[in-house]
Amino acid sequence: MNAVTQRRWLRWIPAAAVPAVVAVGLLASGATAGSPPPPATPEQVIALAAAHTARQFSGTMEQSSDLGLPSIPGQALGAAKGSTSFGSEAALLELLTSAHTAKVYADGPARERVQVLDQLAERDAVRNGSDLWTYDSAAHAVTHATLPSTTAAAPPSAAAVSPDQLAQRLLAAAGPSTAVSLAQPATVAGHSAYTLVLTPKAAGTLVASVRIAVEAQTGLPLAVDVYAKGQDAAAFHAAFTQLTLAAPDASVFAFTPPAGAKVTQQQLPSATGQHRQTTGKHAPAAGTSQGWDSIAVIPADKVPAGLKDQPLMKQLAVPAKGGRVISTSLFTLLLTDDGRVLAGAVPAAALEAAATR
Repeated sequence: MNAVTQRRWLRWIPAAAVPAVVAVGLLASGATAGSPPPPATPEQVIALAAAHTARQFSGTMEQSSDLGLPSIPGQALGAAKGSTSFGSEAALLELLTSAHTAKVYADGPARERVQVLDQLAERDAVRNGSDLWTYDSAAHAVTHATLPSTTAAAPPSAAAVSPDQLAQRLLAAAGPSTAVSLAQPATVAGHSAYTLVLTPKAAGTLVASVRIAVEAQTGLPLAVDVYAKGQDAAAFHAAFTQLTLAAPDASVFAFTPPAGAKVTQQQLPSATGQHRQTTGKHAPAAGTSQGWDSIAVIPADKVPAGLKDQPLMKQLAVPAKGGRVISTSLFTLLLTDDGRVLAGAVPAAALEAAATR
């Protein structure tokens, strides 16, 4: 599955399923530990997060999943797909089944770096002005691309999940179908934070609640925990464990391919193509309603070719009425026999029923 096809595929996943597939987004900068200044309403905290002022930082993030899927080591994924580098299908599946730690750095939107630290390997994505580099130490492979001047941020990666990008997607999905409240303040990575709680009103969704820790001074989301119904531990967790709100040293954004590494020059879409893709990014798929129990129905002619035959999809999917289904505690995907894909944060039975309508 190439990068363009993957982006087209990911944009159809409902907002409630974002914890499983959303890619890394770098942001940051700003404040100190201490009690949040009262009073605050849920609406004020949402506005604070939406317009956060954090732009410079360095820190460490952790991400973990408890979705009821078997753990698939990165080595096995690489053997199945050839690589677990940024943007590959294997990296997406690894995100679903494995924990990750990442070092992240940002100095404004044009200077960003993320280092995903695996047990025996490291993956890097570096943006320094118009240069975008990725490096997979296991494959000893480097890709380089030149970004258009109109690009506001580096292309997303499937290697880890930023609390900020995840929070923004979930908050964007929170509308009349969501009850919003505040829980007790928290301290995350040494920073005082409001605790925003999103509770879906829909009875048919797998999502029980979402808790977002919002830095009290800057509004930067520091942690996101998504809870599934019937499960005490968070089904998906992404959080800063260490955070310094200051500009990193410029040297961390300088990248030179390691000796002997295979370097591939990558052609990115034109600025016009990127604009078209961005403007359609959040458009609902055919048959999609808005809400936590919404179901996206992707016509067969829009589904990436060969998706059903991918070895790793076969490994996770099991037979179901009218197709094959991938079920997790938080979301479900149904690949029908006639080539359609249905997806949602709902039980498999809901997708099977929708497929017959």
